[in-house]
Parts: sequence; structure tokens; C-alpha cells
Amino acid sequence: MGKYESDVRQLLELVGGKENIQAVSHCMTRMRFVLVDARKAREKEIEALPGVKGTFTQAGQYQVIIGNDVAAFYNEFTAYAGIEGVSKDAVKAAAKTNQNWLQKAMGTLGEIFAPLIPALICGGLVLGFRNVIGEINFFNNGTQSLADISQFWEGTYNFLWLIGEAVFHLLPVGIVWSITKKMGTTQILGIILGLTLVSSQLLNGFSVSSTPAADIPVWDFGFAKVQMIGYQGQVIAAMMAGFVLVYLEKFFKKHCPEVVSMIVVPFCSLVPAVIIAHTIVGPIGWRIGDAIGNAVYAGLTSDFRFVFAAIFGLLYAPLVMTGLHHMTNAVDSQLLAIPPKTTILWPMIALSNIAQGSSVLAMSVLQKKNERAQQVNVPACISCYLGVTEPALFGVNLKYVFPLICGMIGSSFAAMISVGFGVEAFSIGVGGLPGIISILPKYYLIFLLAMAVAIVIPFTLTFIVGRVRLSATDRFGAERPAKTGEEKSVVNEAKESARAGETPEEAGAAEAPGELKSILDGKVIPITDVQDEVFSQKVMGDGVAIEPTGTVVTAPADCEVTVVMADTGHACGLTLANGLELLIHVGVDTVDMGGDGFRLLVKEGDHVKTGQPLIEFDPEKIRAAGHPCTTMLIVTGEGSAKDITMHTGTETKAGETAVITWK
Repeated sequence: MGKYESDVRQLLELVGGKENIQAVSHCMTRMRFVLVDARKAREKEIEALPGVKGTFTQAGQYQVIIGNDVAAFYNEFTAYAGIEGVSKDAVKAAAKTNQNWLQKAMGTLGEIFAPLIPALICGGLVLGFRNVIGEINFFNNGTQSLADISQFWEGTYNFLWLIGEAVFHLLPVGIVWSITKKMGTTQILGIILGLTLVSSQLLNGFSVSSTPAADIPVWDFGFAKVQMIGYQGQVIAAMMAGFVLVYLEKFFKKHCPEVVSMIVVPFCSLVPAVIIAHTIVGPIGWRIGDAIGNAVYAGLTSDFRFVFAAIFGLLYAPLVMTGLHHMTNAVDSQLLAIPPKTTILWPMIALSNIAQGSSVLAMSVLQKKNERAQQVNVPACISCYLGVTEPALFGVNLKYVFPLICGMIGSSFAAMISVGFGVEAFSIGVGGLPGIISILPKYYLIFLLAMAVAIVIPFTLTFIVGRVRLSATDRFGAERPAKTGEEKSVVNEAKESARAGETPEEAGAAEAPGELKSILDGKVIPITDVQDEVFSQKVMGDGVAIEPTGTVVTAPADCEVTVVMADTGHACGLTLANGLELLIHVGVDTVDMGGDGFRLLVKEGDHVKTGQPLIEFDPEKIRAAGHPCTTMLIVTGEGSAKDITMHTGTETKAGETAVITWK
């Protein structure tokens, strides 16, 4: 009889039975199902099972969080159900069959733009700083800027355009590269194709509208002429060109003999792709992009702009939770590519960030005596005000629902003010409170008013509703009731030990103070900042995360290796002598890499010392696969430890710096 026999029997029934399971696999903490009909899964009953810590759906997969024992649970489940488990890649492929065409398209768009977001943020900050020093006339009765009166700042203003131009004018290079990376084709060919779209030999795309048709240079082939137009800042055209290259390369790889593929495939893929890009898909994409940009701009400047703004402001936060918000990056970038080369859309996004952060701020005030809640609220609020909303949305607002709705209402009112007065931004990427630096100076006062609305309305509504809706436990905190089968409290455990005949010294010895050393060189950050809701919401337990500068994960204490992911090498479980159970997980969603870039240095059952190497990883491969390198150290079972404290915000040295302590 298996350890999880009862849970396994019930889970099979609650997910809809064997016939409702299309594929199943597992990672370090979760069972990953692809269900024929996800509506048949009885979520609340599944989460009530003793061995289940939570559930959620992501990218077509129904994921059931088990914890460190997931491998044993999975083996019992597949044996009982008579189902053969499959690889993680097979599950991902099967999951896509559960998505409609819109979900697939938005998922692809999101995966294309996700690697570009850091560059867009950096570029937005740079242009925002240029705006402050070169476009705002602070001096001489409002007639001169800082750059006008200082040679140093004029030089800085001009120098910073080097970065701004690289990010926004040469954006097609990044887009085509990202497409080849996402589709698994040769990335350097994508970079070269992107460079041909923005070559200095071509008329700059931003100058096309102001250049007479007769003055546009052409390639003259005798029988045909092709305009030498660059696609600086063009999104749709670059995407279309990228997919042409991808499918040409896949076609020739499939049909070309291996012995000559190194020569034939690159040549027969790149050259036709460049020709097609400049003669067919480039001009078509340009017109489509202009049409989309002009349509959005017309909507934002029409008599119905208040309605458009109200709906967009209301729905942007839910769009973030579904991933559909990535499409706004394409629209925003397109707006910046057409006259007047500004965007009315981005200010509303920044205001939505602020509104959701203000809801979290109200929750923080309401829960100021709930220490556990504050560990999520405070960093989520700060993150939101700086433009990253996922920790706030998934960690706080969606959990209680009413803060999300209050934030949406505040965002809607703020968006109407912004659009109603025509507030424009000249760059994207900088959200939240710092978003004001991307706003044209003449709109500063109006945008400040909109920001005030985005702060006051969500905060006030959330505070009022929260006073009524939140229970005493939610507001002031209480120890989470243990599920059946979980560890008993330290107090009860001590009492039972005493009743069993232990001396007070023996009972107290298990409760000696202790600490866990850092598992990596790097910076320790709150677990709530991790870009994975299972970790950020502390579903598996509390802990810390490390942004690594090193590449070798070491043991945080003397302990036993109790669980390893032998096939992927990206995670392991540890148990200390006092019963404290730990999970180490390198990167986010790195299970999808199938072990590439990881080397597991220990095996299950090994006893290791503090600072002993456990896992070696290649951060470049992780980043190239599109995953963060953030590494988690999670306390999944407290054992006899009590008053566990997490220490974050510091630079750490593996095996030396204490990151978790207990009394």
C-alpha cells in the first residue's frame, strides 16, 4: 500500500478520471496535467486533499502542487491510474492543443516580447532622463533646459541618444532575433536579417513620411525598382520578416541533405528572406502597422476617447494576468513609429500599475499587524509602484479579489483623465511612479493629477471595503491551520515529547537556535519578488531568493539530500537533523530545459556539510532559454525550528552569510 494511496485515488477521480487525462508529468514540486476538459477538475476538493498544497492553471497545464514528495506521489498516481507519464516537452506540446488560436497567438507574442522587455525598460529610462535634462526648461524664466546652460549636460544629452536609438530605432533587430530564438532556428541569421531592415544604406524609416516620393532612393534592377526604405521602429514588418526566415530555414533543413546543409540552409534561408522582407512583407507589414497605430490613435483622440480610456484602464490589470498585455507593447511601439511619434497608450499602463499598487498599499495598512501578510504586501507594493505588477496581482489583489476590482476602478478614472487631456509619452518601458519621466513636459501637471487619482481612489475603496470584508485572521494574522498529515506545532511536539518520557533538556535540544547559510554568491531578495506565483505566494512555504553572481549551489547547513531531480538537475530537497525541510530550485521554469546547463553533484541519500557543492549551472544557457536565474531556498517543513526569520536585501557569500535563522 502506497503512502499516498488515498490521495491518489481521490485525485484521479477529482481531475475527471483517467479518460480526462491527456498527458501527465511532474517537476520538483508539481504534478502537471493536460486535461481533455479542464472544467471537470474539482479545484476546491482537490485543494482540500491532505497531500495537496494548491492548484493553478498555466499555459494549458493544470498544475497540482504537492511539494518535495512529488516524485513518489507521481509514481503512485501513474501506477494506480495505469497512465504512462511523459516528458515535460510532451506535456507542453499537449497543453497547446487545449488553447484556442487567440491564446496561442498571444502566447507566441508574449514569448517574443518577453526577452525584449529589459531593453525597453532601460531605453525608456534613458529617454526619460534625456527628457529631464534636455526638454524641460527649468532655467532663465522657462526658456532654457539644463542641457542649454551646461556643456556637460549637453554632452550627456547627446551621448544618451546612442542607447535610445539602439533600443527604439533598431528594435527590428531584437524582434527578429527573438523570433528565431523562440522558434528554435539559427539566431545569428535572425540578427543579420534584422540588421538589413535598419541598415544605414537605407532611408531611415522615421524620415519616410517627411521625404518626397521622388527623393526616396531605390534599387534599380532594370525590370523593377525597389525602394530603399528602412524599418526603424517597425514592429509588424519585422515580425513578418522574422517568420519568413524561420519557415524558410525549417523547410530547407527538412529537405536538404545533411552533408551540405551547413552551406545550403543558411544561404537559401537568409537571401530569399531579405528579398521577401524588402519587396513583399516589409511594405505589407508597414501598412498593417500604420493601420493599427492610426486606428488606436484615432480611438484615443476621437469623441469616444473617454469610453476607450475607461475600458482600457479597467481591463488592463486582468490582461496582465492572462499575458495578453504583451500585445500592447507591439501597439505602443507602432505608435512611436508614426507621426507624431508619441503614444497616448503608455501613460494609461503606468497609471494602471500605480492603481494596483495603491490597492496593495491599503491592504498593507489594513494588515499592518499581520506579519506574514506584510511580508508579501510591502515588496509587492514597492514593485507595483515601480512598474512590475505581477507580485501584487497574484500575491495580494487576486487572492482577496476586492483590491483587484478597486484598483481597476481607480485605473479607469485615471485613464479617462489622461486620455481626456491628451497626455502623451515619447517612450515606453518605464511604468508606475517613475513613468512620469517618459511624459512630455507640457503634460506633467495633468499626469500628476491622474497619478493622484490612481492613488487615492483605489486606496480609499480598498480600505473601506477591506474594513468590512477582511476577517480578524486576515487583518491581524493567525497561525495557518495545519492540514491533515502536516507537522504538529512546536509546542504540541514538545508536550508530546515530554509525555513520552523525554527530559526537558532532551526536548529543548531539538529547539536550539540555528541558521542556514547562503546557497549562492549573489543578492538575497524577498521570495515575493520571484516571477513564479507558486513561490511568490509562498504556496510551498516561506523562504528567500537569490539573484546569483556565482554558478555553484552549495549546502546551507549540514543535512541529508532527500530528493533530487536526476533527469533535470535543477532542484533538490534537503532535511536537517532538527526536521527542517528545504527545497532548492535553480531558476524559474527551468524544468523545461531538460537538464541542459545543469550538473547535479549529489545523489539522494547523501549527507553533506555546510558549503558543499550541490548543483552547478550555466547562467548563460538559462538566460538564453528565456528563464530568470533567480534561485529559491524554501522552507517546506519547519521541523522543530520556531520563529524562523528570513534575511533579505544583502549581498551574500555562499556558505558564509546567514540568510535564514531560527530560535
